[in-house]
Amino acid sequence: MLQRRRFIAASSALLATGGTQAQAQVSDFWARLREGGNVVLMRHAQTDPGVGDPPEFKLGECGTQRNLSAEGREQARRTGAAFQREGIRLDEVRASAWCRCIDTAQLAFGRHTVWAPVNSFFGGQGVREAQTRQVIDAARGVRAPANWMLVTHQVNITALTGENLAMGELFVTRPEADGSRLRVLARQVF
Repeated sequence: MLQRRRFIAASSALLATGGTQAQAQVSDFWARLREGGNVVLMRHAQTDPGVGDPPEFKLGECGTQRNLSAEGREQARRTGAAFQREGIRLDEVRASAWCRCIDTAQLAFGRHTVWAPVNSFFGGQGVREAQTRQVIDAARGVRAPANWMLVTHQVNITALTGENLAMGELFVTRPEADGSRLRVLARQVF
């Protein structure tokens, strides 16, 4: 019985700490964005099940691609509502040419510009090193109070940061001093 009480007490403490950490992360997320000078990397929202796209997919033809699910469309709307509620400034909203990224940007932020450097290079579809360098170089020019939103793919974000993220998750980033990658300052999923 004593071991059970210790387990319950330890579990409760762990849950309480996790809740506090989660609240701190959300607070840090919004605080960083209010400072400006950030590049927010967003992986497109939830999609229909699958990896990559069907073999004969075509950019510009959404019916040939893996697209947002109903949950993904709602997730994108929740993200946009949170940014609007918090009054976060986004000077640029750039998206990959894939429909799931364009739709995420439109549903969340009501606008986007297709930008080739954030197009997927999964399966050899792009040039990883060149695209990654273009994004980092552009990020070095973002200054407060501006913030940029880049809606892209997991492979691109991992190349830029060295970290993985879930569909619909966002990283607040700034370039490392040596220009080698983007440093993750805060993260959030809605």
